Amino acid sequence: MQDQQHTQHSTGGHEHHSPPSGTLTQPPAHGAGHAQHGAHNDDDHTVHTHGQHAGHSTAMFKNRFWLTLALAVPVVYFSPMMGHLLGYMPPEFPGSAWIPPVLGTVIFLYGGQPFLKGGLQELKDRTPGMMLLIAMAITVAFAASWVTSLGIGGFDLDFWWELALLVAIMLLGHWIEMRALGSAQGALDALAALLPDEAERITDNGTETVPVSELSPGDLVLVRPGARMPADGSVVEGQAEFDESMITGESKTVARGAGDTVVAGTVATDSSVRVRVTAVGDQTALAGIQRLVEEAQASSSRAQALADRAAAFLFYFAAGAGVLTFIAWTLLGSVPEAVTRTVTVLVIACPHALGLAIPLVIAISTEQAARAGVLIKNRMALERMRTIDVVLFDKTGTLTTGEPELKDVAVAGGADADAVLALAAAVESDSEHPVARAIVRAAKARNLALPEATGFTSLTGRGVRASVDGRTVHVGGPALLRELGVVEPDSLAASTRTWMDRGAAVLHVVDDGSILGAVSMEDAVRPESRQAVSALQRRGIKVAMVTGDAHQVAQAVAADLDIDEVFAEVLPADKDKKVAELQSRGLKVAMVGDGVNDSPALARAEVGIAIGAGTDVAVESAGVVLAGNDPRAVLSMVDLSRASYRKMWQNLVWATGYNVLSVPLAAGVLAFAGVVLSPAAGAVLMSASTVVVALNAQLLRRLKLNPSEVR
Repeated sequence: MQDQQHTQHSTGGHEHHSPPSGTLTQPPAHGAGHAQHGAHNDDDHTVHTHGQHAGHSTAMFKNRFWLTLALAVPVVYFSPMMGHLLGYMPPEFPGSAWIPPVLGTVIFLYGGQPFLKGGLQELKDRTPGMMLLIAMAITVAFAASWVTSLGIGGFDLDFWWELALLVAIMLLGHWIEMRALGSAQGALDALAALLPDEAERITDNGTETVPVSELSPGDLVLVRPGARMPADGSVVEGQAEFDESMITGESKTVARGAGDTVVAGTVATDSSVRVRVTAVGDQTALAGIQRLVEEAQASSSRAQALADRAAAFLFYFAAGAGVLTFIAWTLLGSVPEAVTRTVTVLVIACPHALGLAIPLVIAISTEQAARAGVLIKNRMALERMRTIDVVLFDKTGTLTTGEPELKDVAVAGGADADAVLALAAAVESDSEHPVARAIVRAAKARNLALPEATGFTSLTGRGVRASVDGRTVHVGGPALLRELGVVEPDSLAASTRTWMDRGAAVLHVVDDGSILGAVSMEDAVRPESRQAVSALQRRGIKVAMVTGDAHQVAQAVAADLDIDEVFAEVLPADKDKKVAELQSRGLKVAMVGDGVNDSPALARAEVGIAIGAGTDVAVESAGVVLAGNDPRAVLSMVDLSRASYRKMWQNLVWATGYNVLSVPLAAGVLAFAGVVLSPAAGAVLMSASTVVVALNAQLLRRLKLNPSEVR
């Protein structure tokens, strides 16, 4: 159990400190039932939107890809056209000629099913896109190949191998794409997991364990040390330090006693309390945050992939070219040639390159980002990051460490600063409180020799006491001075008043009733934060900060980091509103945070970036997760976004440009000059286009994304 010797200062707070913002400490005894909430396999996610992946899961695309690939190998190997192109003779035995048609039909019906259904839906919705383009190509290839296999009309349109490869590659592309999609459900489950399954309700006969769902306003519940609040309520008996970081985002524990309000999901860290329930279920503050996450996530999920726009263009282009080709060649008196040219146009209208142009870039970008400690969960986050105008950082645990750090030492009279610090560290050496550890750490960093302290005593809410060389030494805040009846000297007050004005917590060192000096404790700013802020500003991106801390605390950090705009004393729900406020000015916002109270803002922002050490819900709500606590990783995301966006467009230009040139050739516009693109040549060029796109995407690997190397 942590010590409770330190009291909160009236201006900045010197309270009990918990782990970094959002870290969930001491899980409740009855919370195990929620373990399943966060355990989602990425392959199980289903997309429920109205886009091309509606109702499809990642696992579905993965399973169909592997089976289709296995079937495609013999189809390609036994294809006469492929044998002719590569100069080998496929083995011949009874029934060998039917291997491509039979397996190709299975591939068309099984592997092609998502595209056929999706294409039909796009046709019904009159919103042609990638699905309809793929469906058109594989349907035409399927029909033409069967006509050739059955020997009808004497056509040489054996596209079985092309059909097999096209379906396999498109399934691979969609599998890669869907693995990059984020899911709001994980965030909502993580929020639900903050509540225990059961509660201890106090009755006339003692206590009884009941499901949380059976609690009602007015019930009296017992919350033991380390347990979570099952509902919102008011403390009626007892006093405890509460870890509210998952709600407030601030790392300091807060003392709650009789009459104080406590919130569902928060943790009583050290003592038992009896609480009168005031709100349950959907009426709790945690449920309100959950609703905000759900609404905000829905509001940021309407973006359309670049490839869909290119696919819509190519569909109209190919369909129009196909109709014109058939009419032109028919009018020229060559119906067989009209069929051959039209089929070739429609099949090569869906290049493999287009299906892989975006997914390949996203896959490589995701891999490169992971090497730099950045996990891209949402494919649109990668595209949006390049357009960001302002990055809004949560202060505690993001720009700062969330842990106290000794900043200054001031002395009274002729005392020596090092001696005062050594004395304070000696007294605090037996304490496990974060503030005590910070004082001891600072003394050791200065290589100070600590005198021996005995008889350590924690003075709840006031400070600590110990004996040093026969003298009684106290270390504590204002409440301790009042209890001891000592007054701070004017020479010392000048320094401590400055500390208080900037929100620092002040501890005095009192030796046998005489104040020797004081130390200031502040939330430590990460050294990397200065580099991150200045580098973002050099890239033309503004930096803002949001915090629940007092204005003077926020302004001190902002001045230290040269931050452009500050939002202080912000309540949990208002963090979401601050993002909306910035957006109302026409700014595109990236939010960086690590607590549950940050999750609505993470979901509302164009790009939500969660610090990896934060809570599960913050991680689930974000489109991007920083595996470490280095804010410079945000710069890696900006640079990667801009580079990958260029690659996306280069690949799309190549894929669509190939079609713009090859489709007219396949249609025979230069037939008068003896230049005709045969079906086989068109298929080969289609594959070559895919190779070009793949190689271009590989160039992203040259980008340096290590946060320590980004400038």
